[in-house]
Amino acid sequence: MSKITRDPILGREIALDPGEKLLAVFRPDAGVYWRTNGIMAVLAGAIAGAALAYGGNAAPWVGPIAAVLAIGLRAAYLKSEALAEEWKLTNRRLIGPGGRVAPLSSLKSVRTFFGAVQLVTASDKHLLKYHADPAATVAAIEKAKGGRK
Repeated sequence: MSKITRDPILGREIALDPGEKLLAVFRPDAGVYWRTNGIMAVLAGAIAGAALAYGGNAAPWVGPIAAVLAIGLRAAYLKSEALAEEWKLTNRRLIGPGGRVAPLSSLKSVRTFFGAVQLVTASDKHLLKYHADPAATVAAIEKAKGGRK
């Protein structure tokens, strides 16, 4: 049996520059991950059941069960990747998974977005997902941006 290797997109590490200081590390929260997927499963189940009932299906209860199972299996399958997405805040930049970098000087806005944190730079957008306290994450980034050297 051949060995399955991990996708290198999450394994790429970016080293800190000389004089750069690590201020914080933002890691996803497993409870938030499961709660978010649970909400998505309930909403998708309600929509699926309503669509089947509206279409005259004799067994509209199948839609919610299928939606919950599908989203639950998807969440279980993607859990290891989703919870490995770590962002590091330094006094100069944010370093994300897969080699993503957002210099603090290029941040146009940092805000909460449906329970996540959205970073908007001059050229890109990034989403820090499944954080237990997105407002605290925004505050830490804004503080680092204001005190940047």
